[in-house]
Amino acid sequence: MAKLILIIAFKLLLLAAVVSAGKGDDFAKVIDRKLLGLHKEKLTFFRVYWHDIQSGSNPTSVVLRPPLSNSSFFGAVTVIDNRLTTGVPVNSTLVGQAQGIYAAVGQHDSSALMVMNFAFKRGKYNGSTISILGRNEVLTKVREMPVIGGSGLFRFARGYVEARTMWFDQKTGDATVEYSCYVMHY
Repeated sequence: MAKLILIIAFKLLLLAAVVSAGKGDDFAKVIDRKLLGLHKEKLTFFRVYWHDIQSGSNPTSVVLRPPLSNSSFFGAVTVIDNRLTTGVPVNSTLVGQAQGIYAAVGQHDSSALMVMNFAFKRGKYNGSTISILGRNEVLTKVREMPVIGGSGLFRFARGYVEARTMWFDQKTGDATVEYSCYVMHY
């Protein structure tokens, strides 16, 4: 009988613990950033050239969904794995890849939604990424888009990029765009 009472009491305590744990009051807590190796925040600037190649036998930019009409690019969705280099020529030193998608979202203008990661492959930033998500009004001389995160050395990244078209071929759709990146990170 004593064992039965002990088992019932234990089950009641266990049930009470499960019920109180489900209230959600303790799902988050403040932790010291130094536990994650986060010390002083720094600002890093870098400039890369983004090569969007739609032509040839090995394109880095592929239209998944064509535009809704011939009069605008609205509705077109493109997936990219573009080279990031140190110079305007496509054969400049490769420092990483721009991987993601862009979609033509402007019905009455030339704006695109850019969703991409800059994945670095060389030097100090090898294996690190920054994530860019924003509106790109393609025909504007300088476009600004936010950096919303990152990984590796760019963990907890925030900032912005400025995009400037350096070269565009209207016949093929190929382009080279300069990205000036201002990134806050730990």
